[in-house]
Amino acid sequence: MLNVSTLDNWQGRKVLVVGDVMLDRFVYGNVERVSPEAPVPVLHFKSQMEMLGGAANVARNVVSLGGQSVLIGVVGDDEAGRAICGELATRDGVETHIVKSSKIPTTVKTRFVANGQQIMRLDVEVRLQHDLEIEDMICASVAKQLEDAEIVVLSDYAKGTLSEGTVKRLISMVKKTGKLVVVDPKVSDVSRYSGASVITPNALEAAAISGVQCSTDESAERAARLIMEKADVSAVLLTRSAQGMTVFASDVGEYITTHIPTTASEVFDVSGAGDTVVAALALALSAGESVVASARIANLAAGVSVSKPGTSVVLPHELRRAVRVQSDKLSHNIFPINEAALIVNEWKKAGLKVGFTNGCYDLIHPGHVALLKQARATCDRLVVGLNTDNSVRRLKGDSRPVQSENARAVVMSSIDSVDLVVLFDEDTPLSIIDLLDPDVLIKGADYSVNTVVGADLIIGRGGKVVLVPLEQGHSTTSIIERAHAGG
Repeated sequence: MLNVSTLDNWQGRKVLVVGDVMLDRFVYGNVERVSPEAPVPVLHFKSQMEMLGGAANVARNVVSLGGQSVLIGVVGDDEAGRAICGELATRDGVETHIVKSSKIPTTVKTRFVANGQQIMRLDVEVRLQHDLEIEDMICASVAKQLEDAEIVVLSDYAKGTLSEGTVKRLISMVKKTGKLVVVDPKVSDVSRYSGASVITPNALEAAAISGVQCSTDESAERAARLIMEKADVSAVLLTRSAQGMTVFASDVGEYITTHIPTTASEVFDVSGAGDTVVAALALALSAGESVVASARIANLAAGVSVSKPGTSVVLPHELRRAVRVQSDKLSHNIFPINEAALIVNEWKKAGLKVGFTNGCYDLIHPGHVALLKQARATCDRLVVGLNTDNSVRRLKGDSRPVQSENARAVVMSSIDSVDLVVLFDEDTPLSIIDLLDPDVLIKGADYSVNTVVGADLIIGRGGKVVLVPLEQGHSTTSIIERAHAGG
């Protein structure tokens, strides 16, 4: 079973990423007319975004997931190369040891996006021809960084950084240390990857390598077996987009095939999803997970990645939530306060209005459900703070709560109006209101604005307090009293 402890185990582990480094550029705008010069849309520019791409995006994802990454590759001696090695790597926390070459421009992929839809991609690239001097420099950098790394990723986009000779030298070097090598290939001659631990082709690449179309589980298994034979690797992870993944790997000495269904419920953008898979796979392997278990985690990471626009990274709290949904559907919306703060921050970055309400919610009744529904109507995402058992006892006496904090949290998280549940042990939720900084505080109309905990704080920050009408005739106390009276 998947467990969030794996994510804790890989925090801070160092992944050495070697491969084709690129710049991903996104140009956003609106299309309102067709050009009079040719039957093409006219894109009215609104904004532009640049980020690390290719092997650099693998390194970027490693960091976003909580690991450390060292990036080794080649860029041109140009503005794009300087941006990668400078501000972009610094911003994303990626340590770089990159060779600059005057023989090639830095590979730049520019995607033009109109109204949320990519309408064109412009690639600037010149394949790096084999250069023994550059090969020696790459191998020397890897040798220097290898001791501190837990695992090595070869991200081969077939742009020339990972020539056949370079790949063979690197795999031989890493194998001598006993460390694992994960290869993301883009070439059909996979014999160069002999000795690697895991190879991760997608369905199209697998078909080109094996000659087998991976349209069914059975054909994907045949392709995986053929790739293992051709590449002479220990395991094959075949990514199949909407059909999930197929893993062919050893389990207690016997090779078995595992098919993993996709977890993506909504696909917004597939840019960089393969890099996310490789990053999560490498981190899970570095934490001691099996290839199959690591693939399951990588599959969840991919599901998160494709639901986000652009070459997006996956954050630890997003993956934790996906793991919880997969392994424990009853409590996937319940989070520790620090993780809840990260989630709320991401919601607010996305322009979503966050609301907060709180209470003991000992025995949830129709009045509670109505209040929560009204609270959710005031915002885009609703966070509910629940008093812990200790907090309830201090407020209501030793006979309460009737239900434990875990039971109350599970019930609360199952209510459609509620997006996130946090527990607090204090008498009031002031500290978590301060940390979460919601846009709206919601309480019942039996309060006044002056008596709502945190009202001054949130109003002072530009937020507001909303008091919603209560449904009469519903009370936890009266329910308990009737139960004790036998009525």
